[in-house]
Amino acid sequence: MERWLIRNTKSHLKSKALGISELLCQVLVNRGISDFDSAVSFIKPDFDKLHDPRMMKDIEKGVGIIKRKIAEGKKIRIVGDYDVDGVISTFLLYKALFRCNAKVDYDIPHRIIDGYGINEDIIKKAKDEGIDTLITCDNGISAIEQIDYAKDLGLTVIITDHHEVPFTEDADGNRSYKTPNADAVIDIKQMDCNYPFKLLCGAGVAFKLIQVLFEEMSIPKKEAFSFVEYVAIATVCDVVDLIGENRVFVKKGLEMINYTQNTGLKALIKQTGIEGKTINVYSLGFIIGPCINASGRLDSAKKGLRLLLSDNIQEASNIALELHQLNTERKDMTIIGVEEIARIIESSNIKNDKVFIVYKPDIHESIAGIIAGKIRERYNVPTIVLTDGEHGVKGSGRSIVEYNMFEELTQCNQLLMRFGGHAMAAGLSLEADNVDALRKLLNRLTKLTEEDLIRKIRVDGLITLDKINLALAEDLTILEPYGKGNSKPLFAETDISVSRSSILGAKKNVLKLKLLTKSNKYLDCVYFGDINAFEAMITDKFGRGELDKMHSGLKNNAKLDMIFAVEVNEYNGNRTVQLILQNYRLNPKALTSKACIESCS
Repeated sequence: MERWLIRNTKSHLKSKALGISELLCQVLVNRGISDFDSAVSFIKPDFDKLHDPRMMKDIEKGVGIIKRKIAEGKKIRIVGDYDVDGVISTFLLYKALFRCNAKVDYDIPHRIIDGYGINEDIIKKAKDEGIDTLITCDNGISAIEQIDYAKDLGLTVIITDHHEVPFTEDADGNRSYKTPNADAVIDIKQMDCNYPFKLLCGAGVAFKLIQVLFEEMSIPKKEAFSFVEYVAIATVCDVVDLIGENRVFVKKGLEMINYTQNTGLKALIKQTGIEGKTINVYSLGFIIGPCINASGRLDSAKKGLRLLLSDNIQEASNIALELHQLNTERKDMTIIGVEEIARIIESSNIKNDKVFIVYKPDIHESIAGIIAGKIRERYNVPTIVLTDGEHGVKGSGRSIVEYNMFEELTQCNQLLMRFGGHAMAAGLSLEADNVDALRKLLNRLTKLTEEDLIRKIRVDGLITLDKINLALAEDLTILEPYGKGNSKPLFAETDISVSRSSILGAKKNVLKLKLLTKSNKYLDCVYFGDINAFEAMITDKFGRGELDKMHSGLKNNAKLDMIFAVEVNEYNGNRTVQLILQNYRLNPKALTSKACIESCS
């Protein structure tokens, strides 16, 4: 079941002043961009739109410590995380400190052996190996006891992170936040951090540190900005909102990646079959990123880091091949895991829950989060997938907009050994005996309603097919790159006539429709979803004869409501407008009723 909701935010942007169409103004307002300056920054993202990094709490203190340690010849170790953001953050800080002539190396926890974040074994090893200073990236904000241990050993610690600050809540709901006792804590989520943009990924925070460090070390700004291509990868893969500074990073970073000189990246681009093609957000999020991520899931994340650091073509090619093979293995495991978890849900009382907690001991813990995300997508229910780890039960969760998973888990702290994350995703560990108790408690505490669990498709506006042309499609490209927080604009129209349908592709998995407008013009439309379900609906509602007429291009009685994106289609040098069908249905009344109009103001 799903509801179609039309965004109905009032626009006060002036299209002439911005040099864009009224439609683009409406789309910008739908995304929360309501003033002139914000609109200009969005339309023309550039480095001059970035905030002063010195506004970030403790960043100057942290840089001061690093400068002193470099001058004193002290050994510095970077401790990252095993996902793409952690690998990229580690790479950035390592390259930057090496450029500053620091005695620097790195360590990344093993997902299964070490678990998430810095731990006492990593700290003890650093001390034993003569390390003076630890710098965390993409982790550390929740490592209260671990940082205390490091300080007891006499180590200097700088934390760079972007995750939520842990807190406790008393009976009246008052929160007490606690940060680790590090020498500098650089995390935009701290309540007393005045940095205006709170949605950076870990690599974004690391980049800000590098900006200040290079300024203090009199290294040209352009050298710091050369790291943005890597920040773009982490930003996309960590699924943070592509607005504000993140939009700048991804827009400018994609320009750089398409001409990258990084030997490892070039090898991975070649290995994955996208050499010679334009690298876009999809390339980062679904091709390059997952390969880097696969090393941290099924092997060691250090392999992905070595790829980025490699200057040897043959070595880089060999690592790229390994990563690509690991990612293929990961994808196969995920497909199997999703179906196994779905069977457990359907064959138990879990399917009646508002929060899914599914425990399957033999699921590979490295893909628990991916599986949770796939289940969340299928059911539109917050999902936590648990499996057996080295020490107790471990798992990962993925949520929906209406459910802050981090805060809900905070209320169950007494059942957990460890947890962390943010509103939309979390990781946790607990004793096996507490699994059922966690499921019951989360479902008892949740305020989710049945309405919350209905999938909602938000549309940027109703538009008649006759108003859609190539100029409009080209105008919309100003809004790219798309991603979380800046989704591809979707539009809707009711009672659309389908003049012809045909199935294309080597695997017969693309449905091409020719739509008839009210003025008897034609628009091409393609659908990449379930073709059998589409045709079954036409047959069930209108009869097999009408489907046959549609296949033959004959006049038929089938009419549909559609939600679609408007794109430019390039083929053999020709540019035409094309619709990408996202959703369809047969009931026009709900779309235009007041109950389905949503105001985003």
